[in-house]
Amino acid sequence: MSAGWVAGAVRAKALVGRYPGADGARQIAACGTLDDALQRLVATPYSRYVRSTVALPEAQRAVAATLLWHLRVLAGWLPRGGARLLVPLAAGFEIANVTTRLLAQTGRRTQAPQPYRLGALETAWRSLEHAGTPAELRAALASSPWGDPGGDTPWALATGMRMAAARRTAVAVPPARRWAQGRAVLLTARELFVHHRPLPEPARRDAARLLGARASAAASYQEFRERLPSTAGWVLADVEEPGALWKAEARWWRTVHADGTAMLRDGRFGPRVVVGAVAVLSVDAWRVRAALESAARGGRPGEVFDALR
Repeated sequence: MSAGWVAGAVRAKALVGRYPGADGARQIAACGTLDDALQRLVATPYSRYVRSTVALPEAQRAVAATLLWHLRVLAGWLPRGGARLLVPLAAGFEIANVTTRLLAQTGRRTQAPQPYRLGALETAWRSLEHAGTPAELRAALASSPWGDPGGDTPWALATGMRMAAARRTAVAVPPARRWAQGRAVLLTARELFVHHRPLPEPARRDAARLLGARASAAASYQEFRERLPSTAGWVLADVEEPGALWKAEARWWRTVHADGTAMLRDGRFGPRVVVGAVAVLSVDAWRVRAALESAARGGRPGEVFDALR
């Protein structure tokens, strides 16, 4: 393993050690007000962006922005070409940028936040941000590594990108393939059996690659569960109905955290340690966002937060 990867892995472990973790998130969640919760964040890495926030959505976005900043820092520590490993893992931020842009284009949001600054972790944002209509967004996606989402409605664009992110992660980041398959399970189940709408054709093809053609063609939720490969079926274990998919979401996050922690403990320094760091940092941000919502409700954790602990 090159000295660059060793140095990057050592720094990744150090970065993870600064975050609040499960205990810190529980303390934040128990705060009686959002202001009290934000005060607790001042002593954490999240203080970089949360100091000027006043409302829950802004605070949660600030937490996400902190995560992105540290992923960019981590990418800068890696040897030449190493940042490519992180690009698929940061795809959610580019999806969020596109989703926000779509809300503005369709008139459903008059004051949109500034886009996340992706730097070296962008896939095609410099092309996408100049698209003035959903049709132009689709064309820009089709000519990029994202691929054609299969439609230019906001739903088709977002769904196509989310499934493409799972496909790209599975291919480009082998240690994260299990998580990518799990994400594809959740997205497919939600679209087919909660919203009762078929996946756009490109998303259906990606789902078939990740989950098998039989599962992606299932006519019922129970059939879908039974047809999933063993590498993906864990997500829906004991989740008997689509209405309980929030439990599967929480299981997915717990699994990402457990896998990432195991990678960090790996004695060999290299890409697996870096991927593990990204996993643990991402779960921490997800957990803190949920904790802030709990505090905004008066210190009453929701079911999803309880399930993640």
